[in-house]
Amino acid sequence: MVLICHADDRFDRELVSRWLGSFAELVGIVEIQERPALRWRRLRAEARRVGLARLLDVLAFRLYYRLMLADEDSAWERTVRAEAATRWPAPDPATPVLRTHDPNDESVRSFLARLAPDLVLARCKWLLRRAIYSVPRLGTFVLHPGICPQYRNAHGCFWALAEGDAANVGMTLLAIDDGIDTGPVYGYYRYRFDALRESHIRIQHRVLLENATAIGERLLTIAAGRAAPLPPVDASSRNWGQPWLSAYLRYRDRLRHSR
Repeated sequence: MVLICHADDRFDRELVSRWLGSFAELVGIVEIQERPALRWRRLRAEARRVGLARLLDVLAFRLYYRLMLADEDSAWERTVRAEAATRWPAPDPATPVLRTHDPNDESVRSFLARLAPDLVLARCKWLLRRAIYSVPRLGTFVLHPGICPQYRNAHGCFWALAEGDAANVGMTLLAIDDGIDTGPVYGYYRYRFDALRESHIRIQHRVLLENATAIGERLLTIAAGRAAPLPPVDASSRNWGQPWLSAYLRYRDRLRHSR
């Protein structure tokens, strides 16, 4: 197995790599070191998608999160990373690591082809090209932070919370295809979260931790070639965008009044 993750995401780089190595052979890691200009391109793309007024709502949420929520989430994450270090060993220091600015680069394809993994787990914000995601024998998989097909794109948990759709706050294990979170689904995972006390970021991380054993077993079943995708769900599907402060404040107010 190979892990693709962001170099600055310590939850994935340190904790998820330990978890994968605890039940599978982690034969390589691709670390994405994004250039600062990429953030501006993403902001411009979001502005084209939702308009300038809504982009300000997106930026307001980012500022709010940084000022009001980030410190508590960071402290919680440091604790769970420390606990993981006592539970799962660190990857072998000899594990090959490729550092790249672009996971769709030819160097990544060559790296994967040389390692010839059964599957890849992609924990990144990029849409991978077919030339990359099709290299592993069994494909490339994601642990999507949301329930698909209802909540596609990177912020599914946030939008399920904002929509008051608690039953669809969770994680989807799916294979990558040419769409955005539209590939075959191999598992749904949830836990009993507390939306008043836990941010959507913490919920996204906890759903993996609370289901780590079950997800690991499912990945092993896939690697052994014994897993079939789940039947397609007949439900409305939407490619959700970045979180909005207005949506966050509405759902927090709704939760407080419901209790």
